[in-house]
Amino acid sequence: MSATGLILFIGFGLLVILVAWLPVFLRGRPVSLAMIFVALGAAAGLFIPGWPRWRDHPVFVEHFTEIVVIIALMGAGLKIDRKLSWRGWIATWRLLAIAMPLSIGAIAGLAVAALGLPVPVAILLGALMAPTDPVLASDIQVGPPRSGEEDEVRFALTSEAGLNDGLAFPFVNLAIAMAAAGLVAGGWPGPALLMEWLAVDVAWKMAAGIGVGWAVGWLAGWATFHLPEGARLSRTGDGFLALGLTFASYGLAEWAHGYGFLAVFVTALSFRAAERQDKFHEELHDFAEQVERILMMILLVLFGGALTTGLMAPLSLADAAFGLAVLLVVRPLAGAVSLAGGPWPTGEKALIAFFGIRGVGSFYYLQHALNERDFGQADRLWAITAFIVLASILIHGATASPLLARMDRRRDADGTARDLPD
Repeated sequence: MSATGLILFIGFGLLVILVAWLPVFLRGRPVSLAMIFVALGAAAGLFIPGWPRWRDHPVFVEHFTEIVVIIALMGAGLKIDRKLSWRGWIATWRLLAIAMPLSIGAIAGLAVAALGLPVPVAILLGALMAPTDPVLASDIQVGPPRSGEEDEVRFALTSEAGLNDGLAFPFVNLAIAMAAAGLVAGGWPGPALLMEWLAVDVAWKMAAGIGVGWAVGWLAGWATFHLPEGARLSRTGDGFLALGLTFASYGLAEWAHGYGFLAVFVTALSFRAAERQDKFHEELHDFAEQVERILMMILLVLFGGALTTGLMAPLSLADAAFGLAVLLVVRPLAGAVSLAGGPWPTGEKALIAFFGIRGVGSFYYLQHALNERDFGQADRLWAITAFIVLASILIHGATASPLLARMDRRRDADGTARDLPD
């Protein structure tokens, strides 16, 4: 084996060891796993000759980020112990119905007014920057199944990250449809385009994603927990069933022209609903989380390398100011409006509103749209997106552990229950 090959083997092995060890070492510290691997990737991009350029591999970027997101969605869904209900999920419904549309509209409007972007490009930017990321938000999510680590802040952010893709994707598709109609240089969609978008991209694709996801989860739950004892899937003890459920539900939903991201998360919820207390849920979650962490590590190293090989070169000061406004103004205000008047303490509402982490999902949406249509400003869009994700990794990564630890200490001192009733 060549010296380069040996270095790659050694380097990958050391990175995997870091993936296993660092979460324990970083617990409670103002540093996240994502920050470490982006820094390692940045160093690799600077010092390793021939480091692959992010923009030279659009198909790989789209599909690799797609895989990372769907595995993260399965893991997030399997974590949630709380039964699906209107009252128990009220924070989630508020974030989806109020914060998401407000964020998309505000980001798109700001992109037009402050950056001079055409309406389709601004809508695309709003759609890919509005959702909370299920991959990089792991530090603020609920604990493993049946662990009891499901306070309202962690639950709201986990469930929002799992479901908000179903609301972001229609707007990504609207931007793609406007580009296909020749509106990239300017203009608004006509009534026919909007009606088709509402019927297909909003109504049908959301319904198909939810329907397929629920059916796959129900069938898998029945085969796992309700078949005769000797034939149950849970008897295998194999956690990689989580990957089977992930790819099956995603593929079936996409085949039915539905939203696969939505289907994967709903599959996990439906599977948990079949039997909530079985220890097999922990096996599935642990396996999905381990695969997710390894894939996330690879992606973040590649992203870090991209940062030092020109991905953010087209970024202007106005673009950077826009990115900070998205993270520090738009999301917190939209979150605060959506939760106003709710039954949660002010500090918890502030945390939910603040932690709108942007990440791998944004990469996927952008590359998917660019692979579908020419939006004319691909390099600038990538620079803005990379800056926002990097800023989110740094800002949210540095504050997540200390702020949540402070919230937990305050709860313990007050004797406040961590869980809300269904």
